[in-house]
Amino acid sequence: MTVGWCFDNSYSRLPDHFRENIKPVPVQNPELILLNSDLAKELNLNFSNLNNKEISELFSGNLLPKGSESIAQAYAGHQFGHFTMLGDGRAVLIGEHLSNKNRFDIQLKGSGKTAFSRNGDGRAALEPMLREYIISEAMHNLGVPTTRSLAVVKTGEKVIRESP
Repeated sequence: MTVGWCFDNSYSRLPDHFRENIKPVPVQNPELILLNSDLAKELNLNFSNLNNKEISELFSGNLLPKGSESIAQAYAGHQFGHFTMLGDGRAVLIGEHLSNKNRFDIQLKGSGKTAFSRNGDGRAALEPMLREYIISEAMHNLGVPTTRSLAVVKTGEKVIRESP
């Protein structure tokens, strides 16, 4: 899968207490819902030689790009009124893509439990992911620096919150 990834993995070189080496939890039936072609162009990535199935396998975490090193990161902060150890409970960083002398973290969100998931399942429902995509693109187009979604993939699995 040659799309132009150029990974550096500086976070993977941090001491173990800052990260967990982890692979995304495979999904049974990934389906590409959207690919952000504008962002792909900005990152000098070209997905035109891949079909939707291959793209969905990539962004579901079933296949990882060459050069990626998947980790979940530890961090700390204030939550529930006190200082606590936090971390990527449902995000897996697959690497830092280098493009135009800039560094972009490429993460898979909702890709399964990590050491930082607490009691969660590490998954993400489709509706919140679409909402996050719409809001982050609106903020970006308003000139507000923000995270952006390169793709949204449906897993074909039920995500249980209060109900399926």
